[in-house]
Amino acid sequence: MIPLLLFVPVAAAVVAALVPARFRAAVGVVAVVASGSVVMALWPAVVDTGVVRTELAGWIPPLGIALQADGASVAMLALAHVVFLAAFVMGSAEPRLIGADSFWPLALFAMAAISGVFVAADLFTIYVLLELLTLAAVALVALGGARARVAALRYLFVAVTGSLFYLLAVALVYGQAGTLDLALAAGRLDDGPVTAAVLALALVGMGAKMALFPLHSWLPVAHPAAPAAVSALLSALVIKASLFVLWRMFAAVGPETALGPVLANTAAAAGAAGILWGGFMALRRDRLKTVIAYSTVAQVGYLVLMLPLMLDGGAHGDDAGAAGWSGGVVLAVAHGLAKAAMFLAAGTLVVAYGSDRLGGLRGALARMPLAAATIGIAGVGLAGLPPTLGFVGKWQLLESSLAVGAWWWVAVLLAGGLLTFAYVAKMLRAMFAPPGDDPPPPNGVPRRTLSIVPFLLAAASVVIGVFPGPLVAIIEGAAP
Repeated sequence: MIPLLLFVPVAAAVVAALVPARFRAAVGVVAVVASGSVVMALWPAVVDTGVVRTELAGWIPPLGIALQADGASVAMLALAHVVFLAAFVMGSAEPRLIGADSFWPLALFAMAAISGVFVAADLFTIYVLLELLTLAAVALVALGGARARVAALRYLFVAVTGSLFYLLAVALVYGQAGTLDLALAAGRLDDGPVTAAVLALALVGMGAKMALFPLHSWLPVAHPAAPAAVSALLSALVIKASLFVLWRMFAAVGPETALGPVLANTAAAAGAAGILWGGFMALRRDRLKTVIAYSTVAQVGYLVLMLPLMLDGGAHGDDAGAAGWSGGVVLAVAHGLAKAAMFLAAGTLVVAYGSDRLGGLRGALARMPLAAATIGIAGVGLAGLPPTLGFVGKWQLLESSLAVGAWWWVAVLLAGGLLTFAYVAKMLRAMFAPPGDDPPPPNGVPRRTLSIVPFLLAAASVVIGVFPGPLVAIIEGAAP
């Protein structure tokens, strides 16, 4: 079934490009539901066996292409399909949220690439899929208009540069190990400069693609300029693909070199700086989507903190390493739900008020309470407060940090949470107005679907946070 995760959205993308525009939304929704049914079937299979693996056309590595799904893959696949379904429903209800009808085939190609990255088992297949994702994502950003095209070009330069670094790492792995299958290559690499260079190149390449500080400057420009549905996909999923590759590389290759923990701590230090810088810049912005974009820069920092905790935790016991791994993946799922909800709610507010300037949203709290509540609930999740899923992920990272004696990461997590709470409060304050002083939106209140869908995403983070057991269990089962 795993190849269907790629073939279904690719086939749907071709169909969406050929059929009349009025049918494209239906094609997209059907495709994400069909592909999502594969994910639902994979979940119990992974629970039973731990890993589900297939070799395309029967060719086994090192010559063949292998696809495999474990607990982390299934969790990220489930997130991807939920977010794509939400974006597609929103786009079908309000065309201004997608920019143009070409959104549908481009988004479906992006869905195929993201799903493929989450299940690809060899490094070159990952490279091909990342390039497909880059082309689709850049084109999606450009749908936002003239200003967005400039931002898309900037994004393209950074993403291609990151791909070159990663491709060089792939070449070094093949030259040293004679295979591109990640599991086989990890067993053949030795503790030498080539292995260290592989990790360093992957860190720079994937760091540029996922906007890891200080390689983040493209993101606060591209994400706000894109249509709202595109911004949701970019923040919730596109950067997660590169992050997932980085996790896999460090999990497989990091223990093979003495410099693995050093590079992991370097990445975490950059992430800690990004948490503080992104939170500080979000407090200074006066546009809703720009505040959310800088919030993404900060949240990316949390998602690389798991790298040293995963490697150092393995040295202190399996429980500490598993908690670091699980905390990072859980936090990625929580971030995806929250950011998709925030950007879709922001798009709803822009449709109603004609602008995302915070000064122009006065009275939105009373006039559009579901949209405002979505931003508030999602913000609570990003801050890591109970009972949200973000709290579960941060709690596991805190446990792992204390288990390995890295108390300084605890301080970073707490400081980042306070900054998150501050800029979320700033957004909500801009929407407040005393009773009787809340003018109606200039463009009228949009249909309720545009408020209900993002609210459901934010609410899902709370529900899963209250009952996190199945998600945490399947992710911990995939801990390296």
